[in-house]
Amino acid sequence: MKCNWIHAAGVRALKTIAQSAIATIGTTAAIGGVNWQLVISTSVLAGLVSLLTSVAGLPECKESEETNE
Repeated sequence: MKCNWIHAAGVRALKTIAQSAIATIGTTAAIGGVNWQLVISTSVLAGLVSLLTSVAGLPECKESEETNE
């Protein structure tokens, strides 16, 4: 079965968004209060960067293609 790039990149981007949100919430809470606008904008930007990085290639897809050849 061939790798579905859109699915793999989407999953990776969602994981990146969640990780960025957790890190930003922790950082802003330690400073004094959660700035939700900062959390959302940072997380969305991280997801966008993840998708753009996935254009260069996804290890998940390469592994899938190698096992099927």
